[in-house]
Amino acid sequence: MTYDLSLAPLDLLLWIAVTAVIAGMIKGIVGFAMPMIFITGMTIFVGPDLALGLLILPTLVTNAWQAGRQGFSAALKSLYDHRWFLGLGYGVLLASTQLVPLLSQELFFLCLGVLVVGFASLMLSGWSPQGRSGLCLSFAYAVIGGLSGAISGVWGPPTVMYLSSYNLDKQAQMRAQGVIYGLGAVLLLFGHLGSGIATPQALALGAFAIAPACLGIWIGFQIQDRINQNMFRIATLSVLIVAGLNLIRRGVM
Repeated sequence: MTYDLSLAPLDLLLWIAVTAVIAGMIKGIVGFAMPMIFITGMTIFVGPDLALGLLILPTLVTNAWQAGRQGFSAALKSLYDHRWFLGLGYGVLLASTQLVPLLSQELFFLCLGVLVVGFASLMLSGWSPQGRSGLCLSFAYAVIGGLSGAISGVWGPPTVMYLSSYNLDKQAQMRAQGVIYGLGAVLLLFGHLGSGIATPQALALGAFAIAPACLGIWIGFQIQDRINQNMFRIATLSVLIVAGLNLIRRGVM
C-alpha cells in the first residue's frame, strides 16, 4: 500500500514544512524538544496518532546527524559512556509497558512536569548534584525516563536532566542526546510498525518532513556553534522549563 502525497492538502504540507523547520532549529541549538514542538504544532491540523507517526522518520534522521556530527568513533564513545543509563532506562521502558493501562497518564505528566521545572530552576540558580547524590539521581533519571517513555513516548526531559547533572561540554551533551534519542527513535519505528501508528500515510508525510527538519537542524547547529558553554547551558535549561510547563499543561488539561 502506498500513499500519494499529491492527495495531501497544500496547506497541510506547508504546515508540516514550517513546523519541521522550527522544531529542527530548536533541536539544533539545544539537542532536544523536537517531538514536543513538532507534535504540538501538528495536532493543530491532524490527530495525535498521525502526528506521532509523522514524527518518526525526521526524528530518526536528525538524531543520526546529531549523534554523528563529530564522527562515528565519538558516537560510539558516547554510547559506551552512557551505557548504564541506556540499559536501565530502556529496560524499565520495556518492563513497564504492561503497567500503562493501570497508570494515569495525566497524573504522570503532572508529576514529571513539576519535577522537570523544579530541577531546571535549581540548575539555573547554580545548584549541581555532587558525588553520591549525583549517582543516585542518575539512577532515578534512568528509571523515570523509562517509565515516561513507556507511558507517553516522552523520554527527552529526564534524559536532559541526567546529562545536565554531569556538566558536559556542549558537543558531548549534543552527541549523547543524539545517540540516546536515536536509539529510541529506532525502537519507536519498529514498535509502531506493529501498533498501527506508522501507517503508509504517516511515513509518506514523515518522509516529506525530513528535508525541512534537516534545514532547521542545520540552522540550529550554526547558532549552537557560535554560543559559548554558559549560553548553551542557559538555553538548554530554559527549553527544559518550557518542556516541563508543557507536561504540566498536558497533565492538567
